[in-house]
Amino acid sequence: MEEEKPAKSRFKSVCVFCGSSSGNRDCYREAALELGDELVAKRLDLVYGGGSIGLMGLVAEAVHSGGGHVLGIIPRALIGKEKTGETIGELKIVADMHQRKAEMSRHSDCFIALPGGYGTLEELLEVITWAQLGIHDKPVGLLNVDGFYNYLLTFIDKAVDDGFIKPCQRNIFVSAPNAKELVQKLEEYVPVQDEVVSKLNWEVEQVGFTTLQQAEIAL
Repeated sequence: MEEEKPAKSRFKSVCVFCGSSSGNRDCYREAALELGDELVAKRLDLVYGGGSIGLMGLVAEAVHSGGGHVLGIIPRALIGKEKTGETIGELKIVADMHQRKAEMSRHSDCFIALPGGYGTLEELLEVITWAQLGIHDKPVGLLNVDGFYNYLLTFIDKAVDDGFIKPCQRNIFVSAPNAKELVQKLEEYVPVQDEVVSKLNWEVEQVGFTTLQQAEIAL
């Protein structure tokens, strides 16, 4: 019997946020490799922060060695083997962290966050906020490896309960414990509709964004 081919994805490329450290537990490294393999199986390109160290390096190497296209986007200040390791795939050098996030978003159809530290959390919450404001409607997913993000999910539920986040906006992102389930949820994601947000107009000439800010919302 012929091996069943995976259904064609609605996406072309996925932006992955993750740590430049591998963490202290094997489950994080295993999850990064599993995600890379899932992207290859779905024939999805990878967009990430560049470099070859930590979880980001594991994901990039898995996709690259599986024949997928890898685009790393990195600020000039972080270039150097001692900071990011060897280059994997295509590398795009940008001016700063703000431009890095804007370019990662522009080249991606959806977002996935693996475990990570301050940087991963900041990138994740920014794309969630952009979705909340109606700047984009791309799916965002948390790969909640062995409950890593449980406390974040509890915080968000508390913010909903206490009136800081609208109940409908709780569903701006999805989460799952493994790569296959998460990618499937992203495939099925339907953007949250908010009447107030839908009336916002992010036309550049009306809000007077600078050149850099224009790049950040050009998703």
